[in-house]
Amino acid sequence: MASYIIQGETGDWEVVIGLEVHAQVVSNAKLFSGSSTSFGAAQNSHVSLVDAAMPGMLPVINRKCVEQAVRTGLGLKAAINNYSIFDRKNYFYADLPFGYQISQFQQPVVGEGTVVLDFEDGSTREVGIERLHLEQDAGKSIHDLHPTQSAIDLNRAGVALMEIVSKPDMRSPEEAGLYLRKLRSILRYLGTCDGNMEEGSMRADVNVSVRKVGDTELNTRCEIKNVNSVRFVMQAIEIEAERQIEVWESGEEVRQETRLFDPNKGETRSMRSKEMAHDYRYFPDPDLLPLELDQDWVDEIAASLPELPDEKADRFTTQYGLSAYDARVLVAEREIAEYFEVVAEGRDGKQAANWVTGNLFGALNKAGLDISDSPVSAASLGKLLDLISEDVISGKIAKNVFEIMFADGNDPDPAKIVEEKGLKQVTDTGAIEALVDEAIAANPDKVAEIRAGKDKLKGWFVGQVMKASQGKANPAMVNELLDKKIG
Repeated sequence: MASYIIQGETGDWEVVIGLEVHAQVVSNAKLFSGSSTSFGAAQNSHVSLVDAAMPGMLPVINRKCVEQAVRTGLGLKAAINNYSIFDRKNYFYADLPFGYQISQFQQPVVGEGTVVLDFEDGSTREVGIERLHLEQDAGKSIHDLHPTQSAIDLNRAGVALMEIVSKPDMRSPEEAGLYLRKLRSILRYLGTCDGNMEEGSMRADVNVSVRKVGDTELNTRCEIKNVNSVRFVMQAIEIEAERQIEVWESGEEVRQETRLFDPNKGETRSMRSKEMAHDYRYFPDPDLLPLELDQDWVDEIAASLPELPDEKADRFTTQYGLSAYDARVLVAEREIAEYFEVVAEGRDGKQAANWVTGNLFGALNKAGLDISDSPVSAASLGKLLDLISEDVISGKIAKNVFEIMFADGNDPDPAKIVEEKGLKQVTDTGAIEALVDEAIAANPDKVAEIRAGKDKLKGWFVGQVMKASQGKANPAMVNELLDKKIG
């Protein structure tokens, strides 16, 4: 891929990016209590005495959340630490009832791993994962219900988060976008996080610094907090990198701090000075024993992992003969990959891929629908492809049938549509020959041009015959007859 270099007044700069992604664990209960984690409930309706930090309440670890973290670590090809501990991260937020967050600091449950980025030109690049640790989410402060008072909703307080920290391996907004999309894809395949950034179940803190091209030392970084879409992450990086370059080139120094991204104003602005680890006064949580994982249990989880995007893409290229790019597009979402495999089963894989990524994706995008809401099921699309391969309809007619199926919305049988609308392909040699003869007789000048060497005009004749047959003539037979009669 092309390098992302920013030209400043004093030379060329490169951007260095690392992401800390907070991914909400898919679990019915919170990390240390039995409270529900469902989204959209009435405020403060999912709050236990533990979540509210009532005196004397003790946290009890949720086995499911630990399993999900291990599962994620294995999916990221990461080291699983069989011994980890929970720490208290001390700071005050109005919506953090304990006055500290239970997190993991020096000994997280998951160590180093890898995410592979896939570029459109077919190249790949690895981004390192530094660690994955479990921690509690905070509640939510609401400031727009009263002119002088704030309200607190503790429904999210205590919900389990996986903080997935990358190494500063990314060098462009594009790479950061690819990383986030790939990470979200892996989490969804694993079923450990729904990846819904709009509902806050996945959000990113973006660490950005800049340095002169050729330098190897890292400069001071700034963290852009809680960015909740891939597009905003990419925009924030562009804007923050430009800001930092201006600061350095003006003779000043970039301060380490936490910043907020304002997409409306197209700027990042200071939120607070960046705390160092010692500011949080971490210490092991005395209410929680160390987390010790049995290796047999970890092995059981590893054995239950689904086929993940990278492995699935490799299989698609060999099993269905797809290009690396098409395979990556089709495996990006688990639902899309499953849809494609139903369409491709027993059929031409490339044709199936073209219909899914072309006609289907185009119609879904136009209608603003996800593939899970497609009005045309994978089985029905497969039946439509069968009608093409059996020469019942041409590819052109198939597109019309598909549009009818999509507009109907009730997943109709394509064969029934073809029958009812009289769209069957004409394969009667005599009928097609008559149409060819008519076209030739009506255009002797063009026949002469073809015979003089202007072969491209044959395509024009094919179009005339197809038009006369209302698109139902078999194109291969039309071409064959034209070759025979014109030469």
